[in-house]
Amino acid sequence: QLQFVESGGGLVQPGGSLRLSCAASRFTLDNYAIGWFRQAPGKEREAISCHSADGDGISYHGSAKGRFTIARDNAKHTVYLQMNSLKPEDTAVYYCAARPFDCSDIGIHYVYWGRGTQVTVSS
Repeated sequence: QLQFVESGGGLVQPGGSLRLSCAASRFTLDNYAIGWFRQAPGKEREAISCHSADGDGISYHGSAKGRFTIARDNAKHTVYLQMNSLKPEDTAVYYCAARPFDCSDIGIHYVYWGRGTQVTVSS
């Protein structure tokens, strides 16, 4: 079974940056699309970004557009989410997830999930 470990979360001031990592163990990521989602307290989970298996499909949703960048390094079995110009409303638990080949912005389409990493944006 594909397993992920997210890392890179933490406390950052508004306007700051963080780079989240999603490292896979026991599997390569070559045939999987990797999506990033987040869930803030009291809110529904929302899609942030996705990188398709072949790299032809990269998507960003909502406020992530123009501020976040997704990248993958298949040799390291890792997908990254670079987050810049962070705002307090970005505070949430961030999750990475995998599904075969193509991206989707619907969480239930994903098969494997990490446990999440907390991102807190506050002064």
